[in-house]
Amino acid sequence: MTTQRGDGAGTDGVDWDERAATFDEEPDHGLRDPRVRAAWAARLRDWLPGRSGDVLDIGCGTGSLSLLAAEQGHRVTGVDRSPAMVALARQKLAGPHAVFLTGDAARPPVDGERYDAVLVRHVLWTLPEPDRVLRRWRDLLRPGGRLVLVEGVWGTVSPVGIPADRLTALLAPLTARMRVERLSGDPALWGREVDDERYAVVALRD
Repeated sequence: MTTQRGDGAGTDGVDWDERAATFDEEPDHGLRDPRVRAAWAARLRDWLPGRSGDVLDIGCGTGSLSLLAAEQGHRVTGVDRSPAMVALARQKLAGPHAVFLTGDAARPPVDGERYDAVLVRHVLWTLPEPDRVLRRWRDLLRPGGRLVLVEGVWGTVSPVGIPADRLTALLAPLTARMRVERLSGDPALWGREVDDERYAVVALRD
């Protein structure tokens, strides 16, 4: 998750260019632990199309999920506002089936391209007007394509994030076909036990 303003500072006040060098040290960012990597690979295999397709990874960070999607046979385009993150993603996943672009998550610079899946992890909650952003992301899908949104609510004193019921309400005008998958109970995804709300929503475009 590296949603930012143009000056390099995130909407949450974090300078993601500065943090790029250590971003992958978090277990669910770098996926360096084989068990964490396998857990995310299994989830992506279920969430993304079963056949090879075009996947847009919005807020791709250093490209860890992009790499898993490519290993499963998909052609990947990653977008991130942080040039430092994009540079690391390009190092991680160089080749003809992966393209990484610097740009705004709310308005991905993809020049009218359409995708079989739009994958977004821990980004939507940072963006203003999430209803408009979701509509824009939906419009990037081909008919039958899917939005894969991994979100949650973090912290107890001053929680941040977006609850699953709010996200599904925002998606309801866009699709009648969606499912919510609870992720808090799978410590392999996070490299530790968690007790906050973490989930994925897979929503299909008609």
